[in-house]
Amino acid sequence: MAHVELSLSEAFVPAARASTEPESDNVGQWSSTVSRADEPCLLIDADTRVVAISTAGCDLLCLGEPDGLIGRPLLDGGLRLLDFTANRGELTEAEIDKIPPLLALSSGRLARGLLRVQAASANSSDATVDAISTPLLTDGTVAGSLTFFSEV
Repeated sequence: MAHVELSLSEAFVPAARASTEPESDNVGQWSSTVSRADEPCLLIDADTRVVAISTAGCDLLCLGEPDGLIGRPLLDGGLRLLDFTANRGELTEAEIDKIPPLLALSSGRLARGLLRVQAASANSSDATVDAISTPLLTDGTVAGSLTFFSEV
């Protein structure tokens, strides 16, 4: 006959974490992570202002230094997106609304797509990047989007 022995112990309950960030909403919590990330990533708020961007993200998107972008609208910060035609024309407003960081804001869903980024100098070639964006929620509403980039 099998012998079963039971033992009761006190349940482990993790302590509640108090945020040390000045902002404790979801966007604020992601801000420091994105700023320190080694991966190319970008965090924008619901008004499309850059909240945080990694140095690798600035390099990949030809945007200069992160400090010069924080608080500025994403598209006013020097990001120049081109279409995939041979003419390399800048995206129209309708096309810009469909780039992953902005599409995640407007749809409230994951968004993925390729972006063609104009090189910082005329001697460099344009970069093609894969962008994957997720909306960030605060109290059930979209408060920003987090995007990771990968060079193609």
